[in-house]
Amino acid sequence: MPKIESYKTKKISFSAKHIIRKCLVILFVLFILFFIAGIGIFAYFVKDLPNPENLAKRQMIESTKIYDRTGTIVLYDVHGEEKRTVIPFEEIPQFVKDATVVAEDANFYHHFGLDFKGIVRAFLADLVGKKITQGGSTITQQFIKNSILTSERTFARKIKEAILAIEVEIKYSKDEILNFYLNQIPYGSNAYGVEAATQTFFNKNAKDLTLGQSAALAALTKATTYYSPYGSHIDDLKARQEYVLDRMLKYGYIIKEQLNTAKEEKLIFAPPSSGVKAPHFVMYVKEYLENKYGRDYIESAGLKVYTTIDWDLQQIAENAVKQGAEKNGKKFNAQNAALVSIDPKTGQILAMVGSKDYWAEPYPKSCTPGANCLFEGNTNVATRPRQPGSSFKPFVYAKAFQKGFTPDTMIFDLETEFAVEGAKSYKPRNYDGKFRGPVSFHQALAQSLNVPSVKVLYLAGVDQTLNLAQDMGISTLKDRSRYGLSLVLGGGEVELLEETAAFGVFATEGIKHPLSSIIKIENSKGDIIEQYSDNPEQVLEPQITRLISDILSDDNARAPIFGQKSNLYIEGIPVAAKTGTTQEYRDGWTIGYTPSLVVGAWTGNNNNTPVNKEPGAIIAAPIWNEFIKKSYSKKQEMRTADKPDNYFDLPETPEEFIKPDPIPTNKDILNGQYIQEKPYPQIHCILYYVNKDDPQGISDGKDDPQFQNWEQPVLEWVSKLDDGYLYNRSPL
Repeated sequence: MPKIESYKTKKISFSAKHIIRKCLVILFVLFILFFIAGIGIFAYFVKDLPNPENLAKRQMIESTKIYDRTGTIVLYDVHGEEKRTVIPFEEIPQFVKDATVVAEDANFYHHFGLDFKGIVRAFLADLVGKKITQGGSTITQQFIKNSILTSERTFARKIKEAILAIEVEIKYSKDEILNFYLNQIPYGSNAYGVEAATQTFFNKNAKDLTLGQSAALAALTKATTYYSPYGSHIDDLKARQEYVLDRMLKYGYIIKEQLNTAKEEKLIFAPPSSGVKAPHFVMYVKEYLENKYGRDYIESAGLKVYTTIDWDLQQIAENAVKQGAEKNGKKFNAQNAALVSIDPKTGQILAMVGSKDYWAEPYPKSCTPGANCLFEGNTNVATRPRQPGSSFKPFVYAKAFQKGFTPDTMIFDLETEFAVEGAKSYKPRNYDGKFRGPVSFHQALAQSLNVPSVKVLYLAGVDQTLNLAQDMGISTLKDRSRYGLSLVLGGGEVELLEETAAFGVFATEGIKHPLSSIIKIENSKGDIIEQYSDNPEQVLEPQITRLISDILSDDNARAPIFGQKSNLYIEGIPVAAKTGTTQEYRDGWTIGYTPSLVVGAWTGNNNNTPVNKEPGAIIAAPIWNEFIKKSYSKKQEMRTADKPDNYFDLPETPEEFIKPDPIPTNKDILNGQYIQEKPYPQIHCILYYVNKDDPQGISDGKDDPQFQNWEQPVLEWVSKLDDGYLYNRSPL
C-alpha cells in the first residue's frame, strides 16, 4: 500500500527547499558583488601599473653612504655602483638555477606567480604583527619588487605585486622569468646578478661554477650582509649552503653522491676588494641597518648614515693592532689581535678593529675558514664571545664591595680545595705558582691573584655577580648552570666590545650609557629618521667605582707581579687597567680606561690555539698602551684646529680619578688586620669572622660549607711560623 505523506511532512520539505533556494540566491549575489569588487580593485590598481614589457629594464637605485662621526669621511658607499653583467640563460649553470629555486621558491615551476600557502602564512603573521613583515613571495614577485616596485611594506604594494606577477607569468615563460631574476638580484658586496656575484666571490665566470659554489651563491640571497663571505658569519653561510644542497636532493635535482661531494668541497672565496674604511665596523653597522630597516630599503633609499667612529682614533687603532699582532705572531705565535674604544660618557663606539687585516687571506694557507685557521681577517673578534681570563675580576670585586667588604679586607692566598661534599676537586693556582699568605682585597685584585679572587667570588656570590655584570652591559652570560667559581678566572665567554663598554661604567661613576654606533641617519630628502639619544642608567654606586679605579690605577700595588711602570702604566695619563689570560694561554686581554676613554685589546688565534705561554700583560697590554698614548697625543695636536660637528675630543689635561671615601667597619678582618689579639693571639680564615651575606653583621661563617676548606690551610700556615707567637686554641 503506497505511503501517504502527512501535511506536516510536506510543509517541512517545502520550507527546507525554500530556505536552500534563498541561500543560493544570497550566495550568488555575494559572488557577483565580490566579483565586481575584485574587478574594481584590479582596475583601480592596474591603471597605474607599469608595462611588464619593461621589467627587464631595472631602475637605477640611489646608494646609501656610511660616514664617520663628522660626516667628512665616507667609510663605505653601500651601492655606489652596481656591478652587473647580464649573461644568456644558457650560460647560467643548471646547478645555479636549481639551487636558487629550492632556496627561494621550491614551487616555482608549478604556480602562476603567486604561492597561496605562503600568502596565507604571511597574512596571518602580518595580522599578529599588525604590519607587513612576512613575505610569502615567489621568485616572480621578488623580481618585480626588485625591478620596478618600491620595497614599502604595505598591502597596496603587495596587491600591485600580485597583479604584476600574474601578468608577467602570462607574458613570459618560467625560464625567462628565472633568467630575469638571476641577472638582476643582489648578492651583496655590490654584486648584482649571478655573473657579477661569481666574479666577486670566486673570481671566475658563472658557467664554471661547481655545485657547492652554486649552492653558496643561492644561500647568500636570503641575507647578503649576514651571510657575506667577508663578514663574521662564515660558519652560518656554510650551514645554509648545506641546507640548500639538502633541499636539492629532496626535490630530485641531485643525487646522494653529488650531495656528499659538494658538502666536502672546500669553499675558497676570492679576497674582497678594497675601498672600505674601517671594514669591521662598517659590516657591524650594515648588519644593524639591515636588521632594523631591511636590506631592500637600505640598498635603495639613498640614506646618509653618520656613525660614531672617530677616523683619527680608528687609524691609530688599526696601526696599533697590525704592528702588535705582527710582533706577537713572530715571538709568541699569537697571529691575531683586536681592539675597541668607546667614549664612556656617551657609549659611542670610537674605534673598532676586529682583526689585524680585514683584507688578508686566512693563515695558514691550507686552513679551512671557520674551522682551523690561526688568522681570519674578515672575522670580527671584537664581537665574538671569548673567555676573558682575569679581566673579569673587577666585576667580582665590585659586587663584594657592594656587600660590605672593603679593599683592606684580609684574605689568605694559600693552596685551597674549594670542592665540598665529594664534588670534583677544584684547586686553582696563581699565575706564578706561588702563594703569598695574607693579602688584602686591594693587593689581590691589583696583582691578579687567582686563589684569593676565587674566594672573593664565593663571598660575593656567583648569581649576584652575574646580575651585576648583566646590569653593566654584558649579555652573553645567560646559562647560569654553566658557571661556578671559575667565573672569576674567565670561565664564561664575553664579547670584547661588551666587556669594554662595561668597564666604561667604572669610568663614569657607575653610570651606564648604552652602546651606540649611530649618531644620525638622514633619508634622501634630508629628513632625520634616526638620531642618537642617550639613556643613562645608574647601575653602580659611585663609591664602588672609585674603589675599583683606585685599585686598578695603583702601579705600586701591582708592581710585585707586573713590575714598576709596566705596559699598564702611562706617564702623565692616569689609567686604570686589568689584564686577562685564559686557560692554556689561548687569549690575552687588556681592558682599561681614563675618565674619558675606555679601551679593550685582545690577542690570540682565531681557532683557540694556545700562544707561547705569555700573559695578556705581555701580548695585549702593549697594543692597549700604544693606542691610548697616541690617541691623547693626536687630540693634543688637533687642539687648535677648527672642529667639525660631532668632533670627539679629549681633555687637554688628563683627568684624575676621584678618590674613594674612607669605609668605617666594625671588624679587624675588614680593616686589614688578620691577627686576632684577644683573648689570645690567633689567626683564622675570613669565614671565622664574617657571614658572607652580611660581612659587617653577626658572624656565623663557621657554619659555612667552605669553612673547613679555607680554615685548614690557614692553620697549617700558622703552624709553620717560627716565632711561636701565634697559635690557635679554639677547636674547628
